[in-house]
Amino acid sequence: MTAVVTLPGGERYPLRGGGGFGVPARPFRSRVAYAAAHVVADPAGENVPGAPAVLDWDATLAFRRHLWRHGFGVAEAMDTAQRGMGLDYGATRELIRRTAAEARSAGGAVVAGVGTDHLPAGPATLAEVRDAYLRQLDDVGEAGARPVLMCSRHLVAAATCAEDYLTVYSELLDRAPGPVILHWLGPMFDPALAGYWGAADLTVAADTVLRLIKDHSSTVDGIKVSLLDQEFEVALRRRLPGGVRLYTGDDFNYPELIRGDARGYSDALLGIFAAIAPAAAAALAALDEGDHAGYERLLAPTVPLSRHIFGIPTFYYKTGIVFLAWLAGHQDHFTMVGGLHAGRSPVHLATVLRLADAAGLLPDADLAAARARAYFTVAGVPQ
Repeated sequence: MTAVVTLPGGERYPLRGGGGFGVPARPFRSRVAYAAAHVVADPAGENVPGAPAVLDWDATLAFRRHLWRHGFGVAEAMDTAQRGMGLDYGATRELIRRTAAEARSAGGAVVAGVGTDHLPAGPATLAEVRDAYLRQLDDVGEAGARPVLMCSRHLVAAATCAEDYLTVYSELLDRAPGPVILHWLGPMFDPALAGYWGAADLTVAADTVLRLIKDHSSTVDGIKVSLLDQEFEVALRRRLPGGVRLYTGDDFNYPELIRGDARGYSDALLGIFAAIAPAAAAALAALDEGDHAGYERLLAPTVPLSRHIFGIPTFYYKTGIVFLAWLAGHQDHFTMVGGLHAGRSPVHLATVLRLADAAGLLPDADLAAARARAYFTVAGVPQ
């Protein structure tokens, strides 16, 4: 048997491979679903910590076509693409431009992150933060993507109260050319964002967010919430004005939140959806048909994988996402911008391998095994 890998600790693990999920026959009807896509580094580039990112554009765009083919919109230049963890703004702007152009050609949906990460590290005034957001808002608008107003490390450092957030965001929403998606990323994803919206207490912060949304409901398409707190997300969802979507970013509890209840459901903007696209697409197609049992059956094996990939320290989840993309054949190397392929241990990635295989997400077992053996050999695990 060729699809056998020796894991750390000496166990010889046989991969079973392929899930045979197929491609949905029609667009999703009951939920809006975006997958936050990673970027593929150029293995010949100087992608070391602190260096400007050098991307493999062909492989990066091919992965986005894979997501569109499975029915997902692409959430571009978000946290999953290593914003603030290796992807500089020059590369970000070009990434958004290229993906938006590819979306027009492919007939796919795309939203793109707007932040302040082109500012130098260190203090900034509220006016400088606002102007930085506006510059990126213009860049995304010129590219032809819908903006996602991402959380800003500069804003959380500059703001002294909730009113400062309301002032900056109100100006942005007043000047936005069309509907935008707000973004609430918790400190488990980026510790520098602790206390966002002016309060450490989520209930108090939610009051500020809701005030902003209610004052600008015609400009806010929805809010993406990545707090890994199912109960809080449901409570916030039920308080949103009519017509404003809650896009779950909860990579722990997404099946329940998307399925919803008698009082509503969450749409999706998820990093894990890029990694599990075939299974997630099949599940959403089942949900469209009212097949709740099929939906649960298809997503259930992906949850242990997602919870492991997004385990503490959560912000290194990108390493697991790229490792899985390599094993699944979406890129031909395991290299990341900023050297982030070193962000998880061989023991952690061995569990990613096991759980992805159990979920049927490795379409070619022999290819995945050969690549895993190469990785573990270099990591000091003889094969």
